[in-house]
Amino acid sequence: MGVRGIDHVNLRAPADLVERLRRFYTDLIGLREGPRPTPRSGSRGHWLYAGERALIHLGIAADGDGQPQRTGWLSHVALACDDLEAMRARLDAAGVPYRVEIVDAPGQVQLFLSDPAGVGIELNFRTDQR
Repeated sequence: MGVRGIDHVNLRAPADLVERLRRFYTDLIGLREGPRPTPRSGSRGHWLYAGERALIHLGIAADGDGQPQRTGWLSHVALACDDLEAMRARLDAAGVPYRVEIVDAPGQVQLFLSDPAGVGIELNFRTDQR
């Protein structure tokens, strides 16, 4: 028994920023919006899926509660991705700046960028075909 992995990342922001985040993660990054249970608290938002997994939860902050949260030293969220060329084409077409790193072992290309809320995102593309 123990930790098996990260379940999801939660971003909570005012409704207009959540909509920008939703479009960023679906239109550019390639996640898809999927089912979101209705919590008893009545909170609103979106769940964004990679395959069958709700990987990113977007929560809409209550009116008057739209201040950024203190996240300490969190640097970025890393996502395992496919199709490097298509991702670069989407980011380039949208004018989203990113930095490229090539890692020899394991063989991968990493793209570093920020989402509309300023959260650091690392997109990892395997090149060693394991």
